[in-house]
Amino acid sequence: MPSHTRLTPLAITVALFSSHCAYAANTAGVPCATTEQCAAQAAKIGATVEKPKLAGDPADSQFAWLNRINQASIVMLTEEGIVTPELGRKIAGGVRYAIDQGDQPDGRRPTDVLQLEQIMTDKIGPEASLIHSGRSRQDMLATYRLATLRTDVLAMADALNSTRQRLLVLADKHIGTLVPAYTNGVQAMPISYAHYLLAFEAAFERDGQRIHELYQRLNLSPMGTAVLANSAYPLNRERLAELLGFDGVRENSLDASQVSTYDIPIEAVNIASNAAIRVGAMVGDIHTQYHQIRPWLLLDEEKTYTSSAMPQKRNPGLLMRAREAASDVAGLAQAVTLRAHNVTTGMTDYKFAFDSLGVFDATREMFSATNAVLDALQVNPQRALEELENEWTTSMELADTLERLHKVPFRIGHSFASLIVEEARDNGLTPKNFPYDHAQKLYAQAAEHYKWSPATLPLDEATFRAALSPRAMVNTRKGTGGPQPEEVKRMLAEAHQALEVDRQWLKTKRNNLANAQGNLDKAFSSLLSTTP
Repeated sequence: MPSHTRLTPLAITVALFSSHCAYAANTAGVPCATTEQCAAQAAKIGATVEKPKLAGDPADSQFAWLNRINQASIVMLTEEGIVTPELGRKIAGGVRYAIDQGDQPDGRRPTDVLQLEQIMTDKIGPEASLIHSGRSRQDMLATYRLATLRTDVLAMADALNSTRQRLLVLADKHIGTLVPAYTNGVQAMPISYAHYLLAFEAAFERDGQRIHELYQRLNLSPMGTAVLANSAYPLNRERLAELLGFDGVRENSLDASQVSTYDIPIEAVNIASNAAIRVGAMVGDIHTQYHQIRPWLLLDEEKTYTSSAMPQKRNPGLLMRAREAASDVAGLAQAVTLRAHNVTTGMTDYKFAFDSLGVFDATREMFSATNAVLDALQVNPQRALEELENEWTTSMELADTLERLHKVPFRIGHSFASLIVEEARDNGLTPKNFPYDHAQKLYAQAAEHYKWSPATLPLDEATFRAALSPRAMVNTRKGTGGPQPEEVKRMLAEAHQALEVDRQWLKTKRNNLANAQGNLDKAFSSLLSTTP
């Protein structure tokens, strides 16, 4: 070093540091000629590289979103006077160039912030880096990931609604179709198939409510918080949020890019997992019936496939694929949670797990597979009624009728019905052919056991038979939410209305995002066209 050269304190520090270690790799430091080269260089030093998605709009890619953030940043910086209008226009030109070259067949679409900035610098000079005033990879990537998550959540809502619609259309057709309902895996009582379907639709409606509540917490912008504690620049975070389609800002700057990035994605994937559990249960119910020799639930034979060896066998591939998809969603959601478990705040482990693990791609596949099952489902009302009439799922109504009409204590009626079921099963009898005189003797036996008088069965044979009728039992139910036809019709109408409300909510949110994009494009174009 020449003797006349004077070193500043900073230069001395840098020189000493450099003599002991190499500089950290800079993703912008090595030129890359293609998107693949840019990704390889970023991956080589462990920088985040976007994984290709199974589905999605290229406009939602990381490259596209970094450019969108760049557009919003230069608009806001110019509006706030942090850069002059002339400089804002020049930097906006660099942003426009980066976008336009990426649209070319041989264009570069890097997903790293500094590689994208280098494209702008190569075009307009070092002033391009002024766009980075008051910001960091941290708030930029947190913003991108939230924008990706909200797109995924809205797509999940859309897929969920399509399954709910199918459940309601199917329920409309089966208000009068009686089927057995189960508890503990055993036939319990008769209900209508519409009532059964409405139970699952109600659960999916709650998932819709959860999505609405999540979206309020999700759609708050981290942009403008820089690394985690804001910056000395007077950035207008609210303006950035508006331009990028957010409903407001996440106030605490540490929470915005480092802490909320744990719980918001976990909440989202748990909604998907919750739905997957119900999908699995519903498919399991269908599959249980499909196992039977004479099932009342079948799939359209054109939607099954034959065994390669057994001519009689029709394999329900649609059921298996739907159940597998549901299992994938539940498993991937747990993986997202585990990625966040025991990780110190600020690490990347948990920040993009929902995206990199593909939870929402799997969720869309799950609902699509479920729709295929529902579209292929064939219900045989006569066979379902036959199953009910050959079993004793109405025996509780016998005890209820005795108590309701003749004030016979329920436990006596229950004992009487149990004695009937026991004798019937021993002798292969059904409710339709069980001898009335045997019923009279068994009632006397139950009354004697409880020392109840009179010991004479107070039901005539017609009332006795009616009490054991599945349709009479369903039709005479009382109370809100039961399987009685009028109550099922009421619930169906309300479920259709609730679904329409959710569809309108989804339409509104997507319109809001489209309007925000339009406003950003307008503001950016205005800046570009500013007269020097």
